Amino acid sequence: MERVKSLLLALLLALFAAALILRPAESAQAARQALSLCLQTLLPSLFPFFVVSSLFLSTGCAEALGGALAPVMRPLFGVGGAGAGALALGLAGGYPVGARTAAELYESGALEKEEAERLLGFCNNAGPGFVLGVCGGAVFGSAGAGLRLLLVHAAAAALAGALLRPRGGSAAPARRRGGHPRERRAAGVPFARCVRDSFAAAWSVCGFVVLFATALRLVTLLLPAGAERAAWYPALLGFAEMTNGVLSLPRSRSGFTLCAALLGWGGLSVHAQTLSVLEDSGLSARRYFRGKAVQAALSAPLAWLASGNLF
Repeated sequence: MERVKSLLLALLLALFAAALILRPAESAQAARQALSLCLQTLLPSLFPFFVVSSLFLSTGCAEALGGALAPVMRPLFGVGGAGAGALALGLAGGYPVGARTAAELYESGALEKEEAERLLGFCNNAGPGFVLGVCGGAVFGSAGAGLRLLLVHAAAAALAGALLRPRGGSAAPARRRGGHPRERRAAGVPFARCVRDSFAAAWSVCGFVVLFATALRLVTLLLPAGAERAAWYPALLGFAEMTNGVLSLPRSRSGFTLCAALLGWGGLSVHAQTLSVLEDSGLSARRYFRGKAVQAALSAPLAWLASGNLF
């Protein structure tokens, strides 16, 4: 099985390399557009929230919030109160701020491993700037549509977290003596290191955006003529890369419903970005993928109900 996987991967890489050689103009244009998006939008929006998430931990805010919100977060979602910080930052900062904050909460000892993995299932979400500006304004031409999408997105995330919480009690898990092995190292992280690490993480995310944008452009060149007018086209694009899928949606109730589902899913590009910020954390992404699938499934009916008088 491993040999088959290696051969398939080698074949895909060879096809990708051949496409880059055969269609250099299209691939270069896609990379330039994606890099422009990173410099003008993604990097300015992600980097400050990455810094905030690091400072949230190093200044002791996570501990204070954990004690105050544990009576709310644990019964609802089965995680410690510090998880509220990841949920709030994820909703405010967009993908993958929530996942990075959850990983940092685990690395600092503020959450146990199982709590952090459970938190990944609902804390990593699209930001209000994208939902209101791109989805509401650019796609559906309505601030009201953007606001409804944002409320649906947040509600679906919360419902997914509640549905996936463990059954059989909400008692706090036993803590190890001395906390997490990285707790002492994470405590007191200087401001300069927070800025440096956050900048590197933001650029890493940008790298995935450029790569997926280039690959998606080459894949779309292989689709039959007129495919962009097919009903399945936005879903296919959005499954792989959320922004391109959303921008190809029709201004209709069905488009609104699919938009909410795509926002909940995030896309393979977002998942790759998320895996990159989890790489050294030791956290499994199994609950993350389950949570995104549940959130997407919940988002569609909620959006259909919320769009009754929009179209």
